[in-house]
Amino acid sequence: MADHPELSPDHLTINVTRRDDPVFEVTEADAFASLRTYPDIVVRGPMFGLAEQRRGDRPRWRLLGEMDSGFPQMARDELNSHLWFMAKDDTDDRAVRRSLLAAVARLETEPVDEVSAAGVRYRVVRADEFARIGGGRLEPPRPTDVDSDDWDPNAPEPPCDDGFVIDHAAAVGLTEGLGRASLLSLSYTSSRFPDDVRADSRRALTSHPGVVLLPPAFRAMERKEASWSMVTGLHATPQGARRSLVHHLTVSLPRLGKADEKEALVHARAADRFAERTRPNELVVRGRRFDIVRVERVMRVGPDGPEKPRPSDADAYGPSQMHPAMDESGVITYGA
Repeated sequence: MADHPELSPDHLTINVTRRDDPVFEVTEADAFASLRTYPDIVVRGPMFGLAEQRRGDRPRWRLLGEMDSGFPQMARDELNSHLWFMAKDDTDDRAVRRSLLAAVARLETEPVDEVSAAGVRYRVVRADEFARIGGGRLEPPRPTDVDSDDWDPNAPEPPCDDGFVIDHAAAVGLTEGLGRASLLSLSYTSSRFPDDVRADSRRALTSHPGVVLLPPAFRAMERKEASWSMVTGLHATPQGARRSLVHHLTVSLPRLGKADEKEALVHARAADRFAERTRPNELVVRGRRFDIVRVERVMRVGPDGPEKPRPSDADAYGPSQMHPAMDESGVITYGA
């Protein structure tokens, strides 16, 4: 704090408040009870996404899409497409289009994590995914988490993260404030992580000392003998994860040839029984146990905003041209 004698900057401020609101009180009590039941955390690893900072938002950043990419380059590719389609569909101004296409050109050839275009800063950002654990069980959805009973596989689902404002100083309840304070010193220490990963994690404690919790998300996980494995992607609601688990068992496994006709029938019957229950969070079929798990993501924040990918965050591939060439008039040139 000696570096900021006049006023604590936003990235170091945790603003705890109490609202005279029955819903807020119930949510706080629910969160406190959950932290006592599931006091420890299991870190899965980093996820990546995009954030933008517009002139009127400074110093805050806003998530652009979902934080669900497993590699930084996947997020860079997403940004490449986002800017290219903006240049194609969202402007008739040649100067704006030139600026957008200049950023696209960089993203096609360089693994850059931040570009500016048409007065907006765009950044590839990272967050660590973790789940809380207690008594050998990962935390299930909380009673106060937004949920539904809709089993329609085509039911629309709200976004997890799109539009979320990364505001370290935003007012939060006591339980979230305590939870964030407990995560300030979180770093990779296990020997299962390579040396460079652990070193980058330690450096982040200083370069990005603040933490922000993203909205909770939900996955279906399979419990192994001494670990868990992911079955579905991230969902904004527990019901979205339940529907995805049913689809995995009844559609994906047979389609991929991982379940014969007899197994497919067993899975279908188990899925039907699962769907007959009220907001179920556990399914056992043929000795395999599947849980609906509450997932949290913590993003580190520094003086200039959310953390970018670290040097040790590996990529499976590099940048490339993803779309046809376009000129400042919006004319697209397709290859032969």
